[in-house]
Amino acid sequence: MKKLDELFQKLEPLFQKGGKFEKLYPLFEATDSFLFGSSGKTKTAPHVRDAIDYKRIMITVIVALIPCTLMAMWNTGYQANLALQSLGIDLPSGWRGDVMALVGCSPESFIANFLHGALYFLPVYLVVVVVGSIWEGLFNLIRGHEISEAFLVTSLLFPLTLPPTIPLWQAAVGISFGVIFAKEVFGGVGMNWMNPALASRAFIYFAYPAQMSGSDIWVAVDGITTATPLAQIHEATSAGEAMQNVDFTWMQAFLGNIPGSMGETSALACLLGAALLLITGIASWRIMLSMLIGGLLASFLFFFFASPENPLNGIPPHYQMVLGGFAFGLVFMATDPVSAAHTPQGQWMFGILVGVLAILIRVANPAYPEGVMLAIILGNVFAPLFDYFVIQANVKRRMLRHG
Repeated sequence: MKKLDELFQKLEPLFQKGGKFEKLYPLFEATDSFLFGSSGKTKTAPHVRDAIDYKRIMITVIVALIPCTLMAMWNTGYQANLALQSLGIDLPSGWRGDVMALVGCSPESFIANFLHGALYFLPVYLVVVVVGSIWEGLFNLIRGHEISEAFLVTSLLFPLTLPPTIPLWQAAVGISFGVIFAKEVFGGVGMNWMNPALASRAFIYFAYPAQMSGSDIWVAVDGITTATPLAQIHEATSAGEAMQNVDFTWMQAFLGNIPGSMGETSALACLLGAALLLITGIASWRIMLSMLIGGLLASFLFFFFASPENPLNGIPPHYQMVLGGFAFGLVFMATDPVSAAHTPQGQWMFGILVGVLAILIRVANPAYPEGVMLAIILGNVFAPLFDYFVIQANVKRRMLRHG
């Protein structure tokens, strides 16, 4: 690595301003930063000098996403193998059968489940990385900006929010929309008003609803229909019968071995990621706690006081916290450092709003039982307003204090 570092130092003048390959500097800088770290250092006041940089922040988030990623591959394979077993099929059909034949296809086999799920998750992830990187590189080459590691997080978050049966071309279209229209048109890294991964998922959901909703998309086996827990509850006739209509327990929902988006089913995996983000100080504990409080508050109100005719009112509050994408959105989406509120008081208001809206949309709109995505997007819209009110209040207090 030392020899390679010396080579990059010799080549750097060719890519700097006035060099022969000046226009390709973003690509050179991105490669150099990825291999050796950023060369930019803060040395003088009034800047805060810290050991952590942007690259380390993004890598920490990626590490925090590892439990959800591993669970995405295992649970996708587990659900598929359960379906195949119910059909009396030993091996998946098509090209995947060649790989699965090496390990068998039993849902009791951890390796079989993991490999089978990886055959669905990894192609989606690779398509997102390649297509998104092309757009990122193109915009940064035109602008002469450095290529940020932030896309590595976006490229992992987006596939985790998708069902295993999503067509690859739709994943490519989704990440293209998110990178271009939720990030680059606003100026790139640090300028986006909403999370690009959320924008990508929202676009896919509304543009191609047949591939993002219904009971045909959650198990990667043709001909098998399996409803998500929220869809099962919605099929009940009343709130009193809501939990009698499901075939899962709270512990199953907490662990994540239920149908759903590939990386959002396991609240336990999300908690492991949250622990790392909180210990390292990367994510805001105020946003996480306030969103949890808001979600529990709305859940209690609907459970105890709402109309019994809506079956979704019959979901106990502790179930609401482990169903759908609530835990995933709380840990990884709502805490986005750019699109969330920045002031401490604003973060409390932002988190409570998102938590309440997530349950409100989920319960009050039966046609759209998963409201976390829209709740966070709406929260992103109000985040600057919360910060504005907090700052103005501080200004008024200081004016009164100092005349």
